[in-house]
Amino acid sequence: MAVQGLVGCDFCKFVNYEDSDDFYLYEVGRYKCEPLYSYENFVKNRVILHIILKGKGILRINNRQYDVREHQIFLIPDNTRAFYQADENDPWEYIWFHIGGPKIPQILKEAGLSPDHPVYTPLETSSAKKIEDLAMDMMKHYKRQYYCIGTLYKICDYMIENSASREDRSVSNSLLYVKNVISYIRLKYSEPVKIDQIALSLGLNRSYLTRLFKEATGYSLQEYLLTYRMKMAVKLMTNESLSINQIAEGVGYSDTFTFSKAFKRHFGKSPSNYRKGNH
Repeated sequence: MAVQGLVGCDFCKFVNYEDSDDFYLYEVGRYKCEPLYSYENFVKNRVILHIILKGKGILRINNRQYDVREHQIFLIPDNTRAFYQADENDPWEYIWFHIGGPKIPQILKEAGLSPDHPVYTPLETSSAKKIEDLAMDMMKHYKRQYYCIGTLYKICDYMIENSASREDRSVSNSLLYVKNVISYIRLKYSEPVKIDQIALSLGLNRSYLTRLFKEATGYSLQEYLLTYRMKMAVKLMTNESLSINQIAEGVGYSDTFTFSKAFKRHFGKSPSNYRKGNH
């Protein structure tokens, strides 16, 4: 570990709180840096979070440099060498935590933090202020292990729920909704499926779900349902013991006329002619 510039801190406490099954707190501190104050760090089996209260600086990690400003948080991963330095004109002031434990990797991942993405950006300044206030409160009560661990839970929760990376997660959630719709249709196609039922089963507004599905697949929900029913109808036609009426019922149509009309519109042939031509 190498240190340059002014050595010291405004506040630093070694606590070693390890009673929690989820994560541990080893050290808390706060420092208002001098211009160009720098630090090189390498830790094992724990990580360090720096919460930037004011000012700005740079972080170098894994051969990349990041500009970090107030209301952001940067991560020093375990077993990774990192260098960080305060700005010359607007040096940063930060709070830091040394933390570890079995839940830390998952918590950091959900917050969007990793060795490849070591800088956390909150969605709003108000979210950052809440995290900062919690960090300040934890330092005031650093002698109380369970208070500190409870506050650390809150900080992690705020980081996860207010991370700018939620935008990426919202895209993933949208795709998950689309997959769930497809699974629903493939399970229920033989029943009188309604689009409102699908939306209700997912807890979504019908128009919102329809838009998501169209953007992801190019099909409207009705088009996909029809296409899948027609696909399954063709499969059932290979069973010569099934009548057209039975096939219609098997793919969710209550009467043969409606099924035959939809089938002819889709394939250009009636079910009977299609069956004959593809015997």
